[in-house]
Amino acid sequence: MATTDTNVDEAPPKRSKKPLLIGLVLALLLGGGGFYATWSGLILGASTDTAHEEVGPSPLSGIAFVPLETLVISLGPDSRSEHLRFSAQVEVVDQAAADVALLAPRIMDVLNSYLRAIDTADIENPAAMARLRAQMLRRIQIVTGEGRVRDLLITEFVLN
Repeated sequence: MATTDTNVDEAPPKRSKKPLLIGLVLALLLGGGGFYATWSGLILGASTDTAHEEVGPSPLSGIAFVPLETLVISLGPDSRSEHLRFSAQVEVVDQAAADVALLAPRIMDVLNSYLRAIDTADIENPAAMARLRAQMLRRIQIVTGEGRVRDLLITEFVLN
């Protein structure tokens, strides 16, 4: 009988791990380089001068506040309270502050008329404050003219 000397138990040669290691090192280097390029502003347009400066809020300009006199409105007999104490400030465009201050008596008249005309249940309802504020702001804007008054800030709304 003829026998051949073949080694059946021989394992196949192992693959080298060198390409895997090189790929991993290159991926880490390229990822770190990409991160640094983006962070330093080399990519996506951030300049190096403004990248490290702290940017604060810009100074406010173009607005002024005109305080209104305090109103005391007597409420009806069906109300739980006797009086409403109301005071507010009007946020205006800076150039219109003098004009709005000049029209303050007319604004007070409109607010006084509106607050006396609405139902006392609306005044006592806390959820109605946004609607009341919007209605008063619209009336003030009509009196002062468009583009002068930006907002109505209610500083006191007390029922006693």
